[in-house]
Amino acid sequence: MVKITDTTLRDGHQSLFATRMRTEDMIPIAEAMDEMGFFSLEVWGGATFDSAMRFLNENSWDRPRTLKKYIKNTPLQMLLRGQNLVGYRHYPDDIVEKFVFKAVEAGIDIFRIFDALNDIRNMETAIKAVKKAGAHAQGSVVYTISPIHTLESFVEMAKKLEELGVDSICIKDMAGLMSPTVASKLVKMMKKELSVPIDLHTHSTAGWAPITYMKAVEAGVDIIDTAMSPFGFGTAQPATESMVASFKDTPYDTGMDLKKLEKIAEYFRVVEKKLRKYTRMEMRIADTRVLIYQVPGGMLSNLYNQLKEMKAEDKIEEVLAEVPKVRAEVGYPPLVTPLSQIVGTQAVMNVISGERWKMVTKEMRNYIKGLYGKPPGEIKEEIKKKVLGDEKPITARPADLLEPGFEKVKEEIGDLADNEEDVLSYALFPDVARKFFMRRKGLAEETPEPPKEGKKYKIWINGEEYFVNVEEMPQ
Repeated sequence: MVKITDTTLRDGHQSLFATRMRTEDMIPIAEAMDEMGFFSLEVWGGATFDSAMRFLNENSWDRPRTLKKYIKNTPLQMLLRGQNLVGYRHYPDDIVEKFVFKAVEAGIDIFRIFDALNDIRNMETAIKAVKKAGAHAQGSVVYTISPIHTLESFVEMAKKLEELGVDSICIKDMAGLMSPTVASKLVKMMKKELSVPIDLHTHSTAGWAPITYMKAVEAGVDIIDTAMSPFGFGTAQPATESMVASFKDTPYDTGMDLKKLEKIAEYFRVVEKKLRKYTRMEMRIADTRVLIYQVPGGMLSNLYNQLKEMKAEDKIEEVLAEVPKVRAEVGYPPLVTPLSQIVGTQAVMNVISGERWKMVTKEMRNYIKGLYGKPPGEIKEEIKKKVLGDEKPITARPADLLEPGFEKVKEEIGDLADNEEDVLSYALFPDVARKFFMRRKGLAEETPEPPKEGKKYKIWINGEEYFVNVEEMPQ
């Protein structure tokens, strides 16, 4: 029997609907989902924390706490970006530990922990904190394709995570690039070396995800991730109903009742209609360009949107050709958040400026400096020299350079925070949290100061606009 983690309440709406599903739309269906027999329900983490405060005017911490009242039998799961938690930069260890403890207190049972660079040092604090809190730590291996990423390297990483004490392993194919053949090989290799359960997470971007799942299950994978059909396929996961039906009357039968699943899907069709304004047709259908360019579907959209903003859509082919060059020059980082945005924006600037590496974002500089962790491969010396000058990259774990931060941010936010959860929200998203707290208390919103220097570019992450400042490199 294969087990299923349903992602509708997190990755389903994050992938397709800009993370806009409200908690109030989850409550009416929560008990029905709880009765289905899922391995877990992914309900929190990723972009949901930011989106709840920024766009939905919800206290992010209320969601798992509220859902726990209705979901009593199925573990609640969240996605945790290692030392980045649910944000986009590294946070001090004391904030990571406090966040995990409070998340368990709020109702989270399983933490899927990953690092964008597969740098285990950036996962250790979170894993230890989860284990100390008595929750389930699922260590993730980010799957990507490059000359230095081999199936053997992924297995070795999984073995190291098992040695750290994780309760399960997730093969995390966030770009949907894993072929059915590779899935079969990798799962078989991991099953030979590991004793903990293995979960496969992929996306339907390229159109082959259901076949990938089928081959992985036949190879022995224990858990697969799916989303209810109104929130499935496209850039999300394959539909729960489709996969359940596929395994019916086989040795892998999930035991789930398709008629009950249809009742749940019927409910989500109504919710989906409310959220359609947040999606685009290209996110709902297969994008086979990812198989040619090896670029995640979401990144393709981001690049096109950046060029459209600059009235340079005709440069898309040049930019797509530039992406693998930039990626190779900076050590083949996996093209997942935040590295997909960092590499993609650099490729755009290299093409638009007419001179490669003339301008560099602060984020790219920090990556080359080692502030995101250890790059998977070697960064070209000439690029290092151009970006850092005589400055040497750091080799230490990035969080070792950070002072404890909880007490400092607690003092900074003062009476606007009602409790430790609020302090953590502020630590992760200072501007967003402050505005949320002020709205909550009926106070006037503050307008953040606009950036004063550098050129500003608009990029898209999960369907949302963000601005990055870039500095011109000295000649």
